Amino acid sequence: MKLIAKAILEVMGEVKGIEKNSNVGSGNYGYKGVKDKDVRLIIGASMKKHGLSILPIGITEDRQIDRWEETYNGQTKTKQSVFTSVITKYLLLHDSGESIELSGYGHGVDTQDKGAGKATTYALKNTLLNTFLVPTGTIEDTDETHSEDIDVPQAAPKAPPKVLPNMTAIQEEKAIEWIRSQKDLDSSIRSLKRKYSFDEVALQIKLNKE
Repeated sequence: MKLIAKAILEVMGEVKGIEKNSNVGSGNYGYKGVKDKDVRLIIGASMKKHGLSILPIGITEDRQIDRWEETYNGQTKTKQSVFTSVITKYLLLHDSGESIELSGYGHGVDTQDKGAGKATTYALKNTLLNTFLVPTGTIEDTDETHSEDIDVPQAAPKAPPKVLPNMTAIQEEKAIEWIRSQKDLDSSIRSLKRKYSFDEVALQIKLNKE
């Protein structure tokens, strides 16, 4: 395995690093990432120069599909999220005939059928980076800042539950104002219930809060 080991060391010495020039996400949850295209171009060119190639030879996939309903402007639609994770195997080949088997992991989330593509792309990118120990930009939480000094992002406050899901926010407020204006609160709620379906717990929370 001397020749393939030497070629790997040559690539490690040649590829000094790849910049994180891709913005992933936004706001407090955004971060800088490395583009798959840059990894393939930079590491791939060095691999070719030193007689190396990589072939996918196996994949184990796990898929989880979550579905839920969302109502907007009186219309209810079914939404879904597909989470795909893969464990991959590759054969790193040298033009001498020597080879080494590598493994990788990746995951991806999509609403339709692109999760598998995202997961396998992620797996190959990280396999290449890890095999040749390629640094990617600055790792802020280990190179410059202690993890205990980083503020934990706060979750966004949850929106209050809708009382009448088939109404707009303005229509809902008008309905609640009408309930408050009635002398017999229980009777007005029963009257409203004959016409609409609504969340009684959410209504009580709304009435008590205001």
